[in-house]
Amino acid sequence: MDWREFAEQMAQLARRLLAQDSTQETLDEIVRAAVELIDGCEASGILAVRKGRAVTLAASGDLVVESDRLQGEVGEGPCFDAARRVDGDRLFRIADLTRPQPAWPRYAPAARDLGIGSMMGFLLYTQDQDFGALNLYSSRPGSFTKDSETAGWLLASHAAVAVAGARTVDQLEHALDTRHAIGEAMGILRERHGLSEEDAFAVLRRISQHHNIKIRDLAQTIRTDASKEA
Repeated sequence: MDWREFAEQMAQLARRLLAQDSTQETLDEIVRAAVELIDGCEASGILAVRKGRAVTLAASGDLVVESDRLQGEVGEGPCFDAARRVDGDRLFRIADLTRPQPAWPRYAPAARDLGIGSMMGFLLYTQDQDFGALNLYSSRPGSFTKDSETAGWLLASHAAVAVAGARTVDQLEHALDTRHAIGEAMGILRERHGLSEEDAFAVLRRISQHHNIKIRDLAQTIRTDASKEA
């Protein structure tokens, strides 16, 4: 492993990740980079577990999606183990998945049937009972070495920062969009019914509570109806 060259590749990756326009594009770029840059990696994906449900956020192919589905279905596997560790490294490296894996009596045989020979993975984030992980796959046992583990850890560190940043930007944009929608809806109510700003928001809140819908969804409905009437 030429670590100087790899460092340059990581710097280029960091710039590419910052240039992405959305969280999904960031995730897709991370998955592509893992296959391109990590020795032995034939497929890659990002798995999230939310409230006990496994969700594939990005994947380089069907094998990744199926592996994620299996781990979520049986509730066991290397990703779940890494997330549950209180101390120690939040990563795993399975040299030979074709050998018996007593820790995962249901996942491991199914993974072998998929053609997975070795795996490696890194936690990107944990939040309460939820987590996200970057997982790397090879059809051959012994594909991932100590060097590829180090390289994967460096890539995952970049990925974790990029994912956190992208999620924050998306959350801020969503918050701004929501604020804008509510402001427009209030303006419509004020114009139609001669209400003050405070009274307009009180009307939105009352309707929201009565019909058990979120204020932002109600605001969007008011905006849509107003545009149809215009």
